[in-house]
Amino acid sequence: MAKKEDFLRELRATFRIEAAEHLQAIASGLVQLEKLTAAAGRQPVIETVFRAAHSLKGAARAADFSDIESLCQSLETLFAGWKRGTSEPTPATLDTAHLMLDRMTASLARPVAAGAVSAASPAASAATKPSDDAPAVTVTPGQTTDADTVRVSVRALDQRLLEAEELLAAKIAAAQRTADLDQLLPLFESWRKEWARVQPEALALRRADGTTLADFFDWNHDWLRALESRLNTLRRNAGQDQLTVEKLVDDHLENAKKLLMLPMSTLSGLLHKVVRDLARELGKEADLVIRGEETRVDKRVLEEMKDPLVHLLRNSLDHGIEPAAQRSAARKPARATITVNVSQLHGNQVEIAVSDDGAGIDVERVRAQAVERGLLDESAAQALDSDAALRLIFETDLSTSPTITQLSGRGLGLAIVREKTEKLGGRIDVTTGRGIGTTFTMTLPLTLATFRGVLVQSAQRTFVVPTARVERVTRYRRADVQTVEGRETVAHNGRALSLAHLADLLDLPVTAAANDDLARPALILGSGNERIAFSVDAVLDEREVLVKRFRKPLERVRNIAGATVLGSGQVAPILNVSELIQSARKAPTRRATPVAAPAAPVARRVLIAEDSITSRMLLRGILESAGYEVKTAVDGLEAFTLLKSEKFDVLVSDVEMPRLDGFSLTERVRADRALAELPVVLVTALATREHRERGIEVGANAYLVKGDLDQGNLLEAVRRLA
Repeated sequence: MAKKEDFLRELRATFRIEAAEHLQAIASGLVQLEKLTAAAGRQPVIETVFRAAHSLKGAARAADFSDIESLCQSLETLFAGWKRGTSEPTPATLDTAHLMLDRMTASLARPVAAGAVSAASPAASAATKPSDDAPAVTVTPGQTTDADTVRVSVRALDQRLLEAEELLAAKIAAAQRTADLDQLLPLFESWRKEWARVQPEALALRRADGTTLADFFDWNHDWLRALESRLNTLRRNAGQDQLTVEKLVDDHLENAKKLLMLPMSTLSGLLHKVVRDLARELGKEADLVIRGEETRVDKRVLEEMKDPLVHLLRNSLDHGIEPAAQRSAARKPARATITVNVSQLHGNQVEIAVSDDGAGIDVERVRAQAVERGLLDESAAQALDSDAALRLIFETDLSTSPTITQLSGRGLGLAIVREKTEKLGGRIDVTTGRGIGTTFTMTLPLTLATFRGVLVQSAQRTFVVPTARVERVTRYRRADVQTVEGRETVAHNGRALSLAHLADLLDLPVTAAANDDLARPALILGSGNERIAFSVDAVLDEREVLVKRFRKPLERVRNIAGATVLGSGQVAPILNVSELIQSARKAPTRRATPVAAPAAPVARRVLIAEDSITSRMLLRGILESAGYEVKTAVDGLEAFTLLKSEKFDVLVSDVEMPRLDGFSLTERVRADRALAELPVVLVTALATREHRERGIEVGANAYLVKGDLDQGNLLEAVRRLA
């Protein structure tokens, strides 16, 4: 008995998918028949819907859906009359057919075990969701299934795609390892130059000391050259492995994406039916034209955008399209046209534009509604330019409809459209012309797995900003900042942009700049026609990142859309640009008093002891750019000599140096009564616990490992100690 029930459950799950395909075919055919006038042109379409109804009837009988079987019998009778020419598809009979489809769709929606979706059929995925007890793969030969296809659970396909996306972490890590080696190898060039510089001293030492120390220098030279050779070989192999991993991961992910990349035509039947039914209900005449139906989009994007598209069509019909008599009086075609245009943009983006040739949006009416609903006061509303006022239509509770109906008037539809679009990491823009029409343009990711992101640093933390939302990276000086109506602004292309500080918006500790005269980086981010400059501490890189969506209880984190794991293993939050812009609009002027320690005065002096010229230049550049006066020594002995003759506020020293290493230098400093209180920061590649403990034992105040070193770590240590 249990086996029979399991079989029937599986059979019904399969039927739901097949039924969705047939119903879409019939619905599309009925919409076509409404537009065709010539009998000859109708016949092929009638033949298609007749066959679909017949096939659906047989499948319904097998799966024990008697109500659907009965409705299909009625449809067959209706279509047979059209086919023979004894009756015609009139508006009344077409309405009857659509009602039968609605009843069958409702019957399919009742809870029954479901779960398979055809990998070859995009239509089914939009109409059917898998249940937990559905089979992962079901082979169902039949009238609508090709012999070389199988039906696969959407859940199973989603899991395969997630697994493929996880491989991106390996790809990113491989690139990071190669980059690490690229940064390491130039150090040998510095070593060779230093070796050449001390060669005369080494020869003199050989003559004075005999062979023991000289032999060690020769061995050390040969050993380092061998190490360099091995590292070069490792770099070449790592580069080849990186290319191999990248190709395998990219190919695997691309193939996995294709399994769940569906054409926009998946939604065509639904959208045509929405326009037809709403136009009839509102007593208006309108045609829907869809362009770019072949464009393939991530199934998850389509699922999320189905409701927003329906909202936009409803908005066009209810608010934009005028009644036929009014259109004729305005010398416009009595029958309106709504166009959905889908096009793939460069990179990982798709654009969906919904346009109508209706009355357009009354911007003054929008301003009035904003004041009436308490969103703005009268003066603020009038101060808005047309673009800013037009954006108010996306606010909750704002509607230009004078009445509340079942279709609209509550001010929710466009707010939902904006929220859904921004949740996907996209944006929505609107343009309008009085008497000409309105266009809503949604720019969305083609897929949800990865995107290009700009890595920025603020308050010593790393964040990712989607590259698609970054209009430009610029720099400004404090002297360039102007205050307009109580808000900071900077000039960009002759236009004053509001200036916001990322650390303030994210409630992070504010660190005052060491030197306000230095240029600071800022990202210009946009939403619609609005642009805001966001000040950050540094712009680090631009790279491909893998999105990690938050789960409960972190599904909703203000200004944060998700996170990613960088190649170094560091977790970096992904910023929600739209929410940041909203936060920047509402944010007060910047906090006057920073919560971190004040910036070091320019008079503070730092001594760097480092035998590598590359590392010396790097450390010196970081500290001088922060306003410190810096002097350098090539080893510990020279550094100690300088400390005895000049006044310094902090010593920053490498550990492995000739003549006197960093540990021994620190011991000498602590043993000297005049220098005993001098802060010492050890910066070294030695990362073991023993080396860290050794640094503490000799009296270092801070121990920084070069592999983890960044500008923020070093400056924080020096500022704290200086």
